[in-house]
Amino acid sequence: MALTSGHNAPNGSRGQTVAQRLQKELMDLMTKPTAGITAFPDDENMTRWTATIEGPADTPYANLTFKLAMRFGSTYPYEAPSVVFKTPIYHPNVDFSGRICLDILKDKWSALVGIEGLLVSLQSLLGEPNNSSPLNGQAAELWDNDMEAFKRHVLARHKTSEELDLDA
Repeated sequence: MALTSGHNAPNGSRGQTVAQRLQKELMDLMTKPTAGITAFPDDENMTRWTATIEGPADTPYANLTFKLAMRFGSTYPYEAPSVVFKTPIYHPNVDFSGRICLDILKDKWSALVGIEGLLVSLQSLLGEPNNSSPLNGQAAELWDNDMEAFKRHVLARHKTSEELDLDA
């Protein structure tokens, strides 16, 4: 392996650190998988990942799988990745574009969270929404007042990976 000098490219060493961190997290995810979550880089681009989370049992999302897109910036792990749901989801803390309102994606992010911790938190959010700060007010209201109607909206909005591919 050739060693290169970092003084010609000031961001080169930082970029390599991001890639090294992502490679380590990928290896951890592969060697110690967590039930209900997966995450892999897209093709050869280590800063763009596709993740999946399975809906937790005993929630309106049980037996459903959701695909997410993750983008890691040059300051990862010191700054949260960008994460959006690609699978349509009806949830109080997710808007119809798939953007997520979750404190650890904003001001509560820590380099210690990592990809696995983030995906586990998103999985938990499916069963424990923060209805005091909803992106989808109708979903929050139904969650609190009419769970059967909420479940109907969840199932009506959800699409499988195969359905999503057909729509492309």
